[in-house]
Amino acid sequence: MNLSSRPTPALSERLLNWARRLKRDGVTLWFACRHAATPWYAKALGVFVVAYALSPIDLIPDFVPVLGYVDDVLLLPGLIWLTIRLIPASVLAECRLQADAWIQRAGARPTSRWGAALVVAVWIAVAAGAWYLWAR
Repeated sequence: MNLSSRPTPALSERLLNWARRLKRDGVTLWFACRHAATPWYAKALGVFVVAYALSPIDLIPDFVPVLGYVDDVLLLPGLIWLTIRLIPASVLAECRLQADAWIQRAGARPTSRWGAALVVAVWIAVAAGAWYLWAR
């Protein structure tokens, strides 16, 4: 018997809330990367995470069975969580407010051409490395 006055939200509602927080935290990192009080190591990881999160191209395309969603379900949330942990609480709170305001104003997440270029560069590096190993 549940003694709390508030019912436990359904799994679908919890997943939807998690996805919203993840979207907000991606935009939060964008603001945190520009904040002067964010440590350099958090900025460095944040720039990578934001570029990848906002890229219209995935590292592993979604049409690849099972693996296509690994980056969306595991890699990206893990990197966002790690980067958030590296940002001071006061900076994080300020940047989350900015992100909430931006999301309400814009209604959609931004996209990043730099992120797409980063993903393409990774693909080229992996292909070059594979070719090098194969050619040896």
